[in-house]
Amino acid sequence: MATAKLAAFVCFFILCVILSNFRPVFAQRKPAFACDIAGNPGLEKFRFCDTSLDVKTRVDDLVKRLTLQEKIGWIVNTAKGVSRLGIPNYEWWSEILHGISFIGPGSKFMSPVPGATSFPQVILTAATFNVSLYEAIGKAVSTEARAMYNEGLAGLTFWSPNINIYRDPRWGRGQETPGEDPLLSSRYGAAYVRGLQQRDDGNKEKLKIAACCKHYTAYDLDDWKGFRRYNFNAMVSQQDLDDTYNPPFKSCVLDGNVASVMCSYNQINGRPTCGDRDLLYGVIRGQWKLNGYIVTDCDSIHEMFNAQRFRKTPEETAALALNAGLDLNCGSSLTNFTQGAVDRGLVNETVISRAVSNNFATMMRLGFFDGNPKNHLYGNLGAKDICTTATQEFAREVARQGFVLLKNTEGSLPLSSTVKNLVVIGPNAAATEAMLGSYFGVPCKYTSPLEAIKALVSTVLYQPGCADVWCATPKVEDAKKIASEANAVVLIMGLDQNIEREALDRMNVTLPGQQELLITEVAKVSKGPVILVIMSGGSLDIQFAKDNPKVSSILWVGYPGEAGGAAIADVIFGLCNPGGRLPMTWYPQSYVDKVNMTNMNFRPNPATGFPGRTYRFYKGKTVYPFGYGLSYSAFSHHLVEAPEFVTMPLEEAHVCRTSMCKSIDAVDHNCNNLAFDIHLGVKNTGKFSGSHTVLLFSSPPELHNAPQKQLIGFEKLHLMPQEDRVVRFNIDVCKHLSVVDETGKWKVALGQHVLRVGSLKHPLNVRI
Repeated sequence: MATAKLAAFVCFFILCVILSNFRPVFAQRKPAFACDIAGNPGLEKFRFCDTSLDVKTRVDDLVKRLTLQEKIGWIVNTAKGVSRLGIPNYEWWSEILHGISFIGPGSKFMSPVPGATSFPQVILTAATFNVSLYEAIGKAVSTEARAMYNEGLAGLTFWSPNINIYRDPRWGRGQETPGEDPLLSSRYGAAYVRGLQQRDDGNKEKLKIAACCKHYTAYDLDDWKGFRRYNFNAMVSQQDLDDTYNPPFKSCVLDGNVASVMCSYNQINGRPTCGDRDLLYGVIRGQWKLNGYIVTDCDSIHEMFNAQRFRKTPEETAALALNAGLDLNCGSSLTNFTQGAVDRGLVNETVISRAVSNNFATMMRLGFFDGNPKNHLYGNLGAKDICTTATQEFAREVARQGFVLLKNTEGSLPLSSTVKNLVVIGPNAAATEAMLGSYFGVPCKYTSPLEAIKALVSTVLYQPGCADVWCATPKVEDAKKIASEANAVVLIMGLDQNIEREALDRMNVTLPGQQELLITEVAKVSKGPVILVIMSGGSLDIQFAKDNPKVSSILWVGYPGEAGGAAIADVIFGLCNPGGRLPMTWYPQSYVDKVNMTNMNFRPNPATGFPGRTYRFYKGKTVYPFGYGLSYSAFSHHLVEAPEFVTMPLEEAHVCRTSMCKSIDAVDHNCNNLAFDIHLGVKNTGKFSGSHTVLLFSSPPELHNAPQKQLIGFEKLHLMPQEDRVVRFNIDVCKHLSVVDETGKWKVALGQHVLRVGSLKHPLNVRI
């Protein structure tokens, strides 16, 4: 009996020792803020709460205090707090694609923040070709995000932007992207991320909020003819991967210093991206040196097991992702199966420590472990800083800068606000939510096109023409009756999220239903200008309207955001001059009839009849080309200064001194710091002031299946009537004139490169 009592006492003593090491700091109270020393004095002893220490020291201290289960709780999006260390729960998943979204459980709209500013959808913002604007939008929405965080209605980590290349016009998510060009997408992604993340105090080690560039990589198919993103195996050449799919992500990390990269659902050449060590650990973490965390698209690990059957058990799948370099799982797979993977020896706890360290380091940089946010740099932000007049007006200005004028017969646009008997027709005329596109939140307010037009014109007649954008049974006769009596007609047509969105790819690129019939019949009877306004994210085959002389003007307005209606009215009535350029090619329907959406190649294949993709490789007929856009004014270009040849310096022992070389390695140290300037004169020869984008293209020699031309620079400037200005481009030979060869190596082709701006051409010979 005495022995039994002694054994019981020893067990009780051991239990007390164990519990003493894990005793709660806060009794029964859950912490509101991590490291809230002022409210909970027991925390000052923890080094991870000491803001004077560097991030690594603080993270190392925190991680060594955690149990395995506590670590696992912080490698999933719904992170489980550690009350004994003063750490609250945290939700990683919020979205900020073009304003704060209610998609993702991390952001909520309720008192005192019923809404936030909704900027235009990304594809329209990209059409501005205005890099400073991209950054300014990021700064504006991150200020609102910080304000919502202070109100307890948002997190600090946002899984935006989407910088996938818009490869195929049928992709429902193309609207979320900056378009089809790698340079434009790269500059957009890096600039938007800088706007989101950079702090006003210039502290580069800390973050205002944490952005995430997604979806890495070669992801641009959701649901098309039985092929779904969850199990789609994208067969991608190394050449296409390196020169088209990956450059925006590389720029996002290297130029934007983004805090996170999200891996995509799909496989690439038989391996799931979220389980590919070469793509994650090798490229993102190894080559690009990501300072942050790698996260899955939501439920990607679940789909790797259930849809792709890439591993036999969920534990093996979890281990595959963690060992590949993954840090965070959007979903519950790592919650459910990481412990089992450790128990089976499939993954080591040091791998989990690495992952959670990357996650905590990001949170340290955000100030999450600095106590009450009210006491720090952005602590004064709150509901008063959301939906300000200035920010809402900025959203309107972004839309105006992005609108692309596709056609304008003389005497059509701009209309006079004194026009009599103006008629507005179309299913998108009274659009509100449709103007937001996908990944939207609750806007500050809406201004529909119809509402804005009525505010400028005394007499406006309105007829929807169709019940919705499907336009199955158009009211053609009713529309024709009021159009025939009008002095001008504005037709506001196009698409909405019922036609294109995430998980919904299109089968064709024509206007839905009977929209074409309605437009054509209304145009027949109209006696004045007929203005066709197209609201869409994706491109459309509207050749019928382009060719119809009765359709006098065509304006593409994307999904223009909460102030889109006001911006449309501003352009129609000449309160501003449109200057946007198309960030994607508008193909004819015959193109998509011929091209399989699952073909991931960009370069044409004459053997199979595949015509290629995007302006860089496709040589066929287009409805409107990449970079197209008119103005109410006219602009001319003339070459001021440019070299006729560039010499590549080579060392005496270089192989190309004795052998016939067609190209030089762009990563060769001889290729460093080799640059030249191009000076272009640009003149506004018209009567309207306006913005003009100078697009500089290069056509390299026909070598390595190089693009027929590629964008190497762009600048946006505003010119008064008859104003003349010089635009300067600094061209790095090895960066801007290089192409990727068949093995994925960057090369500078020797021979004649042709530089192009509009119809202006300048030959440049690159020699050794």
